[in-house]
Amino acid sequence: MKSVPEIDALIRQNRAFAVYRLPCENRMHYIGEEILYIGTSNLINNLENQNGFLIAPFHASETFPIVLIRAGEEKTFDIPDVVAASGKSENIRQEPTSKYRSRFKIFTQALADKIFEKLVLSCCMTVPRKDGFSPEIVFYRACKRYMRSYVYLFHTPQTGTWLGSTPEVFLSGRENQWHTVALAGTQPLQNGMLPKTWDEKKREEQQVVANYVRDCLSSHYISSCEETEPYSVQAGELAHLRTDFRFSMREAQALGLLLNDLHPTPAVCGLPKDKALRFIINQEGYNRQYYSGVIGRLNPDGQTDLYVNLRCMKIEDNHLLLYAGGGLFALSDLEEEWREIEDKMQTMLRII
Repeated sequence: MKSVPEIDALIRQNRAFAVYRLPCENRMHYIGEEILYIGTSNLINNLENQNGFLIAPFHASETFPIVLIRAGEEKTFDIPDVVAASGKSENIRQEPTSKYRSRFKIFTQALADKIFEKLVLSCCMTVPRKDGFSPEIVFYRACKRYMRSYVYLFHTPQTGTWLGSTPEVFLSGRENQWHTVALAGTQPLQNGMLPKTWDEKKREEQQVVANYVRDCLSSHYISSCEETEPYSVQAGELAHLRTDFRFSMREAQALGLLLNDLHPTPAVCGLPKDKALRFIINQEGYNRQYYSGVIGRLNPDGQTDLYVNLRCMKIEDNHLLLYAGGGLFALSDLEEEWREIEDKMQTMLRII
């Protein structure tokens, strides 16, 4: 068996690398250790022929650029066994923060005024980093616990250290056969099982995302497309509604344009997209950085697997920053939306 990389040591040495495990796999992939590309333009379509691990923020800037780790050294390893976390965290329901209440009011008022069809409001929670905290161990725990999700850990001097377990495929495939999803609507599992019913708000939320993805695909990128009906999927202890789109590309260079059109999807931003993006940047009250951006393996000569960066945290020297958000409509309920954010935060809290 190959020796697994010493992830914690690579972080201390400020080396650029990524490790990830695809859904339902039993092996982890390592890629590093050279930065190939750093971009501040939000146009990620010029990466269509690049080969490496892509790290794209919610909104690119000089402070939070698009980064591509060159596919120079690539290895695959068995995932080591580690002592699991308890799986429990302090899941005591708390009142929505004053900051969240004020932002919620601003967002829902804009929706009530019909300026937007949908907006996504997110927030960031700071958790102290305990002595002995190991990003490497937490990554292995996430791999074992969240088998249905894409689990990753990356570090670069430009981005810092991020770890997450995301259920949302952004774009995957090879040659002219591709796959993307519309994933939205959230509720807890019911006695460990997928829910049998979904309320109208959550179905509407998922349908908005599906409509957007369908419009992007039908514009001029594809020659054929198969679409599923919405169905329930599990992600950790939560359930979501998902629609799969499998399609053929008319020409290879269209992939970059499609990347640019899809990001950010209404699942993490809103509609109309460009207007919602500007509104979120100006009104959300903090910078999402790489939360709700795009991460994953970009490979024009093989398999590309890109995911939306959800259920994640940024690992700082003295604390952890956990991120979560939810889709809002004009009649969204504050308490219900806050509970959803708390539930999503548990994905990371359960493994630390």
